[in-house]
Amino acid sequence: MSMDPSLKVRNALVRHRNVLSRAERVQKLHDEERWAEGDSVLGLPKVAHRKSGAGKKAKAEAAQEKAAAAAAAPAAPA
Repeated sequence: MSMDPSLKVRNALVRHRNVLSRAERVQKLHDEERWAEGDSVLGLPKVAHRKSGAGKKAKAEAAQEKAAAAAAAPAAPA
């Protein structure tokens, strides 16, 4: 039975997934030069796939630097 389109979640495939498909694992291994054409796709080695949270920290640090710069700047004379 199919799901009504109004009940589907947008960007459902954009979120982080812990399990990669075989094609995704082969592509990642190929990028890391751990797999070559002609190698068997059965019994592939494990592939680390972790979500990176580095972007959030960088944004927070940038906001703190802006606030510090604004506080340190002398007030304009009236």
